[in-house]
Parts: sequence; C-alpha cells; structure tokens
Amino acid sequence: MKNILKQYIFLLLLLISSQLPAQIASKEFYLIKIYYLANKAQEARVEAFLKNAWIPTVHRTGIKNVGVFKPLETDSTYGKRIVILVSFKSLELTAKFPDLIMVDKQFNLDGKDYLEALYNDPPYQRIENILLRNMRGAPLFQPPSFSNPRGERVYELRSYESATEKIYQNKLKMFVDGDEFGLFKRLGFNAVFYADVIAGSHMPNLMYMTTFANQASRDEHWKAFVDDPQWKKLVVMPEYQHTISKNTQYFLRPTEYSDY
Repeated sequence: MKNILKQYIFLLLLLISSQLPAQIASKEFYLIKIYYLANKAQEARVEAFLKNAWIPTVHRTGIKNVGVFKPLETDSTYGKRIVILVSFKSLELTAKFPDLIMVDKQFNLDGKDYLEALYNDPPYQRIENILLRNMRGAPLFQPPSFSNPRGERVYELRSYESATEKIYQNKLKMFVDGDEFGLFKRLGFNAVFYADVIAGSHMPNLMYMTTFANQASRDEHWKAFVDDPQWKKLVVMPEYQHTISKNTQYFLRPTEYSDY
C-alpha cells in the first residue's frame, strides 16, 4: 500500500510540476486516510497504533495538525471507520511523507504490533487514501478551535461528485466566482479545508470540511445557509445547474488524541 501511494504521488508530482503554472502548482495538499474495520478488536488495534506510534511520528516530521475522526455514534458506520486528515505545504513533502514515517526507528518499535501483523490477523480490512489539492481561491488549511467537550463536536466532511470534468469546473466556479467561500466564512462555518480530489476512487470530485460545536449548531448554520439571499441567487443560476451527480456527507467526531 505504501509503495502504491508513493508511485501515485510521484507521478502526480511530475505531472503537476511540468504542466501547471507556478501559481497553481504551489498549493497546499491534503491526505485523507480511511481505515475500514471489521470489528471492535480491529478498531482498538488501529487506534492504539495511531495514538502511540503513527501520530507521534508524524509530529516528529514537523507536521503539527493531524486530525483523527470517527463517525457519530448514531451512524451506521460507527465502529467501522477511522478517518485521518493530514495537511502538507507542498506536493514534494507529500511524496516524501511515507518514507519519513517508515525510516523512523521509534515508529517501528512503537508500532510493532500493527506493522508486523500476520496475514490471518490483520488490524483492518482495507485502507483508502484520497489525495487532494487546495481549491483555487480557497482559504488555506485552518484547524478549528472549540472549548466544549470533543464528544459534543460535529465535523462534517462533504464530497461533491460531478458527471464530467467540464461540469465539475462549473461547480468549482460556483465556489470561486459565486464566492461560496465568502458565504461560508460570513456564516461562521469554521471550514478546515476546501479541495479538489486529484487521486481517489471517486472523481471528478471536490471535498471540504466544516466544523461545529454541536449538532444543533450544525443544523442552525445550514438553515442560515439555505435561507441566505446570496445562496438563493447562486443556486438558480443556469451555469450552476446539474453540477452535482452525487453528494455524500460524513458526520464525524474528533478522537481524544486528534490535534483538533
């Protein structure tokens, strides 16, 4: 899995550095890593690995904000998924990241139970990696700051798929030319990131994460959004019709060992 991810990122690095203008190629990049779990034993094993080995090692590479999330307790995937978000300042750092982790001696000691798992006793079912690039015109990565208990907070990860690449560009324009970024900011959605998926199983696709102190706050914010005059104007404009073929929402809570 590590080698496949490295090859993916290396090819993307060559493509982006050789074909895109500098102002586009120099954006932030994000990695969303999703663990798919079969049972509580796997969940506990992966969490121990993340908390005691993987996250401390990521911190040692200089990356300070690692988000780790689990589905809400009422979600059908509760106990079956763990979602990780890492932000990178360049694609070069993204490409080096797997090696920076694996060459760390303390990581290999602290993560031994996970790293040396037997074929008939794996710590997870599968891992999905999604590589993203900060959208043109979007604010940079910004972890939220809440004072209430983590068990109350609701983080919403949204995925918007489009039927074709051209139609997808119209959805991007809705954020940039229609200033959806500004609308989210004005209404206090505490967005962590807005990004294009550049390598993943669902494309073309954009994803973003908004954060709220609790479920009631989340619902109030979205009501304000759909009632806002700016949104009502945008949503009926001809160029923004039929831009979404699938909208997936993931409701998450930060773990107690997440950085935000």
